[in-house]
Amino acid sequence: MGELLKVASVSDIPSGTAKIVEVKGEPIAIFNVNGSFYATHNTCLHRGGPLGEGFVNESELTVECPWHGWVYSLESGETAFDPGKKVRTYPVKVQGTDVFLEL
Repeated sequence: MGELLKVASVSDIPSGTAKIVEVKGEPIAIFNVNGSFYATHNTCLHRGGPLGEGFVNESELTVECPWHGWVYSLESGETAFDPGKKVRTYPVKVQGTDVFLEL
């Protein structure tokens, strides 16, 4: 198990929203999908768009970059727009009311 770092409180990220945090110099988007939390690097591989500001498809567990529409899996970081490439994902742990990233 990696290092756990507290990045937010559950109340900071209501269901259906995202929060962008900086951890060790990296921008990371944390998503709350119906009470389940996911985290990806915040930067789209296409043109650097902010994934944390994108549209989350709750039924497919994906996020769409707001700049050019690239879609990423919140679970794996993979994108069908460029097979074989994916944004980094991070394990998220919720303990009580705190949200942690595992690095």
